[in-house]
Amino acid sequence: MAPGDTVAAGSYTIRFLGVDDAPGPNYTAARGNLELLKDGALVMPLHPEKRKYLSSAMPMTEAFIDPGLTRDIYVSLGDPLEGGDKAWSVRVYYKPFVSWIWAGAVFMALGGLLAASDRRYRLKSKAASASRLASTPEPHLETLPDSPRHLPGAGGLPRHRPQP
Repeated sequence: MAPGDTVAAGSYTIRFLGVDDAPGPNYTAARGNLELLKDGALVMPLHPEKRKYLSSAMPMTEAFIDPGLTRDIYVSLGDPLEGGDKAWSVRVYYKPFVSWIWAGAVFMALGGLLAASDRRYRLKSKAASASRLASTPEPHLETLPDSPRHLPGAGGLPRHRPQP
């Protein structure tokens, strides 16, 4: 995009104004100046950056993200284009309903908690554990290692347990 160019993104228009140098604490940056317009009126300025840190030779792109309830707009600044007209490659993404993905995850978690707190589920769980306890057979008294039959001098009398 050259200065003055516009691109449509959903119901918005993004106008490229140019790129300025912006020094940072440990980097130098090329800061893009763009405008987010809706129906010709300025909504907000956008400032993505292309940073070069002093400790690294690799450039880093800092995208500008304008989050909204029904849409997100991402703008990232690419590289300068050849031709001498101060044009840059600019990527613009219009993503509708991105924040609703997180709302969907919250609703699913609440639905799981609601289902787990259902009284019918708890009653079925208690009934299943009670039937499991009732169906497990008690071990035979003769095979218990501490029964009197296995103890020397006990006379081989079986030990009896009181029935519940």
